[in-house]
Amino acid sequence: MGWTWGGRVETTVVEPERRSQPFHRRAFYGDDMDDDAIYDILAAVEDPDLGEDIVSLNLVNDVTIDGADVKISLALGAPYSPNETAIAERVREVLASENIEADLSATIDRGVARDEQVLPDVKNVIAVASGKGGVGKSTIAVNLAAGLSQMGAHVGLFDADVYGPNVPRMVAADEHPRATEQERIVPPEKYGMKLMSMAFLVGEDDPVIWRGPMVHKILTQLTEDVEWGALDYLIVDLPPGTGDTQLTLLQNVPVTGAVIVTTPQQVAVDDARKGLRMFGRHDTPVVGVVENMSGFICPDCGSKHDVFGKGGGEAFAEDVEMPFLGAVPLDPGIRRGGDEGGPIVLEQGDVTNALQGVVDRTANNVGVLHRSRQRRQ
Repeated sequence: MGWTWGGRVETTVVEPERRSQPFHRRAFYGDDMDDDAIYDILAAVEDPDLGEDIVSLNLVNDVTIDGADVKISLALGAPYSPNETAIAERVREVLASENIEADLSATIDRGVARDEQVLPDVKNVIAVASGKGGVGKSTIAVNLAAGLSQMGAHVGLFDADVYGPNVPRMVAADEHPRATEQERIVPPEKYGMKLMSMAFLVGEDDPVIWRGPMVHKILTQLTEDVEWGALDYLIVDLPPGTGDTQLTLLQNVPVTGAVIVTTPQQVAVDDARKGLRMFGRHDTPVVGVVENMSGFICPDCGSKHDVFGKGGGEAFAEDVEMPFLGAVPLDPGIRRGGDEGGPIVLEQGDVTNALQGVVDRTANNVGVLHRSRQRRQ
């Protein structure tokens, strides 16, 4: 049966005493089938990231058997993650080996009642941050969102860089938000993504000169009063640094994890380290580090030039024991895509492959964050 993401239902946790018992594989047929036998089979499925079986890791929320109908809820929370998709496929395989066809769904326990959640229909909020400007943070945010959308995910892109909002230009968004009778904001869409940006609310050339309280107010409105709908991922492009915008977001929005963008240059890495400390102080997990502008390939001679140094972002990730999401080269196509409103991740080529690798590893690591938390519960 089709793989569905059932993120709107409460998680039903399997009794701990069942999990603590040893698993003995046994064949069963007809009326002898019960949920213990299903758990027995599912214990053969290993998590490729955490290295244990999904039953021991507490990743099976519930098994329901009604005659020949079998329904299984898995604790998977990163839609279109390559590794979580592989787990679901492996579940189908082991069940098929016992001639069992099951309806699979996925849900995670967020630890907060739905009516208390700020964004109850948004599964994952990913903040894209940098310690300093000029490292291509918005470029990574736009291509990350577009890449996830191209994979089939429901995606929102929130340009929270209130002082320098560039996302609408980078996706050639001509349509503006509209308001409902209930004074809710309906975001426009482009490339399958729902968009919201301060650029929609101010003049094209008008500077934004606001103090902290006004920043707090507008960010709250642009998150809570927007009709985001059901999203698998909300990508938030933060302004550079560690100021009022970051503080407001981390205090008011349930951020799943942060992607930190840097160039190989040591000055950029030093500032990225400050951003990492900010997320640590607010108990926000870091999904990983992206090294942008990682070498320039000359289109004429084919040689590589390390304009901003070499390997600084990867070394930083290793030093702070954070996942390295990938290196993205300095390429004219990225600049062209940003200026003309066509994310290069939607094209073909080596640069696209590098960005798609970042997209895949980001989705995978979001899944690892959820599954690691589920294991600890």
